[in-house]
Amino acid sequence: MLHIAPPLLAWFYDNRRTLPFREDPTPYHIWVSEIMLQQTRMTAVLPYYARFMEALPTPADLAACPPDRLHKLWEGLGYYSRADNLRRAAILLTEKYGGNLPATYEELLALPGIGEYTAGAIASISYGIPVPAVDGNVMRVFARLYNDRADILMSETKKRYTARVREELPEDTPGDFNQALMELGALVCVPGEPHCADCPLSERCAAYTAGSAAHLPVRGEKKPRRVEKITVLLTHCEGKWLLMRRPEKGLLSGLWQPMLFEEELSEAEAIARLRGMFPQALIHAERPLPPAKHLFSHIEWQLSGWIVHLDGNGDLPVLPDGYAWAGTGNMEDYAIPGAFKAYKPLLLDEGT
Repeated sequence: MLHIAPPLLAWFYDNRRTLPFREDPTPYHIWVSEIMLQQTRMTAVLPYYARFMEALPTPADLAACPPDRLHKLWEGLGYYSRADNLRRAAILLTEKYGGNLPATYEELLALPGIGEYTAGAIASISYGIPVPAVDGNVMRVFARLYNDRADILMSETKKRYTARVREELPEDTPGDFNQALMELGALVCVPGEPHCADCPLSERCAAYTAGSAAHLPVRGEKKPRRVEKITVLLTHCEGKWLLMRRPEKGLLSGLWQPMLFEEELSEAEAIARLRGMFPQALIHAERPLPPAKHLFSHIEWQLSGWIVHLDGNGDLPVLPDGYAWAGTGNMEDYAIPGAFKAYKPLLLDEGT
């Protein structure tokens, strides 16, 4: 045991950032902020958090929020399954817990979208329960404190580090301690070259003594992403764009997107597919879209396609369920994921 709590907490109380969910650490605030912060930088999260809390100030508001409105509030943060899990959990809270988050680690862990780290953060920060909250920042700090070259992507490594955090955890201030570790990893014990001269734990840090901090933690190689070719048809008619809703399960579930086919098609093949939906309409490709790329955690989308004009002869064709015509007057009603960031300016262009 390294006895890191006293110097770490002293540093934290002098250096912690002023954050809205830290100033008012209700279970709901901590929960939403921690879900937003998964794989997203703090500077990006803060305006989303403020907007989200203004629109949905309680778990009951979140539970009652229509999915499309929730997706629009989340638009730009990515990983939309996080928002869907928030809503599913909020519905459970209203049905089982009177609209409040439960006050035990085990019950928190059982909610949709809440893993060990998030359950630990809520339990310790909001309820004062002495349980660890181990995220990537904390893993990096402990890899360096112990000069440990184990692969931090291995579950055995996380278990060992979690046990070390639990050993150091003060019973009276577990929330402050967990936040202090997160803050140290975010501000001082950063990836790459850490700011060891500013670290309150440098005298206890084996990697600092050995001069190896910049080389830790060790991460095993991830599997290469699977490449998928995507053909996009930005289809406009009578000043509106054709949008389609993605399936309710799978990648980007339930979100809206331009017309697309998840395979590589020639111009003639793509137009023929579209003509199958609108057999009476005149359809032609106006110009190619610039190639674009979007990275998911395990998949790389390579997008290409065409801007397509569909002649409605003065009227918008009737669409089946799951499709919509959207223009500048109502485009903001549809959450379009960042995978189509390269093409979104075109969707807002009235002159196309």
